[in-house]
Amino acid sequence: MATIDTPVKTSVGGSGHAPVRAPRTRRGRPGSRIWIKVVVALLLVVEVYPMIWMFLTSLKSNDDYLNNSTWSLPTTWEWSNYTEAWTTGHIGLYVQNSLLAVVPALALMLLLGTAAGFALQVMVWKGRSLTLLVFLAGMMVPPQMILLPLFTVYFQTGLSGTLWPLILTYTGTGLPLTVFMMATYYRGVPRELFEAATIDGAGILRAFRTISLPLVRNALLTVGLVQFFFIWNDLLIALTFTNNQDLRTIQVGLLNFTGDFGATRYGPLFAAICINVFGTLLIYLFLNQKVMKGLTSGALKG
Repeated sequence: MATIDTPVKTSVGGSGHAPVRAPRTRRGRPGSRIWIKVVVALLLVVEVYPMIWMFLTSLKSNDDYLNNSTWSLPTTWEWSNYTEAWTTGHIGLYVQNSLLAVVPALALMLLLGTAAGFALQVMVWKGRSLTLLVFLAGMMVPPQMILLPLFTVYFQTGLSGTLWPLILTYTGTGLPLTVFMMATYYRGVPRELFEAATIDGAGILRAFRTISLPLVRNALLTVGLVQFFFIWNDLLIALTFTNNQDLRTIQVGLLNFTGDFGATRYGPLFAAICINVFGTLLIYLFLNQKVMKGLTSGALKG
């Protein structure tokens, strides 16, 4: 049996073993690590302190907010501001309207966007590249340009005075980005899985339902969360199509948040803002790991 002969280096003492060298470890400079910690601490203060200030302001009375310093602590802790914001300020109704508009629009957007991404990347048919360019062109249309034509269409079809204009508009404006992102994620799915399913007798709908959807579930969660924040924080579309106080979403409700006789109650106003901000923040913190997995899965080839 032939082997490759390699020369043996001898040490100074004459032994047949080479001296073992300790591996070198890179150590960063202490000054650079201190600067990194300082920068991270500053970023943490910039991100966290406004939320602390907003929460403390939500516990102030109106006189306390107007007469004392902006950075001072509340003289009396008015926890009743949250109750007033929920009942008198109708924040509960605004949150309900936002959910009734966002959830159906998000479901339609994800269903149609996932199906379109599957058709554009997995299925082979003539003109799919041009169709993808058409969806990408839809991302370049400013929403301000389509509000007036859509308002006319919704008024003539009798949809005004309902939440359907918000649902349809959110679905249409968010669909191009959803299709583009889902098509990108489908590029990382191995084609051999769909070929094996076709050999086993699975049709297109079955392959889409049983194979593709489980593979892109993290991507669905990521795209859904991104679109959720876009829709939930929308003000322009909701302000244009909600002509009734009972149909206001939470962003429009915060814009018109007033107390008795049209006076602004700053304590309940900041309490309503806290309900909105911290509620969405809890959703993101709960789904943070899933979002990170979805973002990285789109960049890896399966």
